[in-house]
Amino acid sequence: MADFICDRTFKAQDFTKTRLKRAEYENCRFEGCDFSDGFLDNQHFMECTFLECNLSNANVVNTIFKEVRFEHCKMMGLKFETCNALFIDFGFLDCTLNYSSFYGLTLKGLRMVDSKLIGADFTDCNLTQSQFVRCNLENALFQNTNLSQADVSTSTNMNIDPERNVLSNCTFSMENLPGLLAKYKIKVVS
Repeated sequence: MADFICDRTFKAQDFTKTRLKRAEYENCRFEGCDFSDGFLDNQHFMECTFLECNLSNANVVNTIFKEVRFEHCKMMGLKFETCNALFIDFGFLDCTLNYSSFYGLTLKGLRMVDSKLIGADFTDCNLTQSQFVRCNLENALFQNTNLSQADVSTSTNMNIDPERNVLSNCTFSMENLPGLLAKYKIKVVS
């Protein structure tokens, strides 16, 4: 049985060589910690906040992220599809998620704000009612993705094929139009 750790703050700790103790973390804060290329597999994070942490390329196999917030974090190359998908519930504010993968996840109501998602993979995701607020979606992959009732109207650099994704009641701006028509090689001018 894993330990239970509640209401603790971890500041500026380096978990790249010594792994975070395997436990269930509830209502904990991780501030300025380095988990890059480290092991966060089989951990349980509930109602936790990661602030200004580096989680790039961390192993998150079977990890539970339930009601977790990531703020101002570097999270490049994470394979979120290896997490425990049953309890997955998180949000991102001003995070760098370049080349991270959310392949096949159900992330209804996901909220990403002011984040970089360059080359991120959302193939086969259910992103119903999600919000991408002022995000950079350059080269992000949307294939067989359900974006019903999602809002991407303030995001930039997207390329989403309307024939290969579900877009019913998805909100776009006029500035998003070239990214929806890119495959047709149509030029949109204002």
